[in-house]
Amino acid sequence: MTVAAFMDLALYDPELGYYARAARRTGRAGDFFTSVDVGPLFGELLEVQIAEMFRVLQTSDSRLQTFDLIEAGAGDGRLAADILRAARARNPSLYESLRLHLVEASAAARAAQPATLAEVGERLVSSASALPESFEGVLIANELLDALPTHQVVMREEGLHEVYVQANVARPFQGRGEGGPERPALRTSEAPPSTPALQQYLDALDIQLEPGWRAEINLLAVEWMRDAARRLRRGFIIIIDYGHEARDLYSASHAGGTLTTFAVHRSAGPERGPAAPAWLQHPGGQDLTAHVDFTSIRAAAEAEGMTTVAFLDQTYFLLGLLSSSPDLQSAISNRQFKVLVMPGGLGSTHKVLILAKGVGTPALQGCSFKVRVT
Repeated sequence: MTVAAFMDLALYDPELGYYARAARRTGRAGDFFTSVDVGPLFGELLEVQIAEMFRVLQTSDSRLQTFDLIEAGAGDGRLAADILRAARARNPSLYESLRLHLVEASAAARAAQPATLAEVGERLVSSASALPESFEGVLIANELLDALPTHQVVMREEGLHEVYVQANVARPFQGRGEGGPERPALRTSEAPPSTPALQQYLDALDIQLEPGWRAEINLLAVEWMRDAARRLRRGFIIIIDYGHEARDLYSASHAGGTLTTFAVHRSAGPERGPAAPAWLQHPGGQDLTAHVDFTSIRAAAEAEGMTTVAFLDQTYFLLGLLSSSPDLQSAISNRQFKVLVMPGGLGSTHKVLILAKGVGTPALQGCSFKVRVT
């Protein structure tokens, strides 16, 4: 099977998938930290940007009757809860107009959302595994695209090969995963690409991989972006994730690929060995992730009629929101804020892509400090 098919099973299988079997995988007791785990400040700052986007939509020719807020990859709803509580306290007109839609693949996480939302759960309209058919407002995807199943390729002298996952017949079984049954031992192999779309993806970017270079091509992330852009009638999409422009992602600095695993707050790195990389071990028992190609994501959105408003480091995005919010100025010395903007940490590894549809290219508060990508 392809690496994408393996990731889909390892992460999202309804019974054995890593994300499917628990309502939450992040935080101190989980395997990795996200900006949401730092505390409610991240959501409170995002609410500043969402409130401004609400005002932009309200002053357009067609005024909103309701305002859809969609979070894709919502988990148990903690980020949405932080945003809604901030809106209720600071922007009651936004809060009263808001219709919340949570999109989450894990049934366990969806079941936990009502308790997480608690008193702000009154704004929840839908909780499902797919985006609403049509919406007007703001869509947020925080650390979603990096966890979508991706293909892995490797360039050889004779041309592009794809990496496949297969059972290791010499060692048919490995240890139990998280107390589950003993699982087949796995290894990788190489063969011609499963689809011409992989080479076409690189050709569209004018990328030439050198022999020996390994890379991830996430066709599903691009299709997700196209689909989201089509469903949005008017409004904004905010994507926050770690990744790079294509020219940096597909370069010598990432020649080993970026596919890796996180377990107990440790990354094993992209490779353990040529046939049995670390990400292949313990399927269903660890997170799998690969860096996002923001060039292709942006191009997919623009092909569906969206406009790129900004692409910048999370550091500068949050500094712009803080500088335009007097009631949050005290947060500048807050430990939460320092963690969110820390160079070399969440602040610089996480990028923010803001896209708009039907509203032109407004000057947003999140872009007021500096538009810079490191």
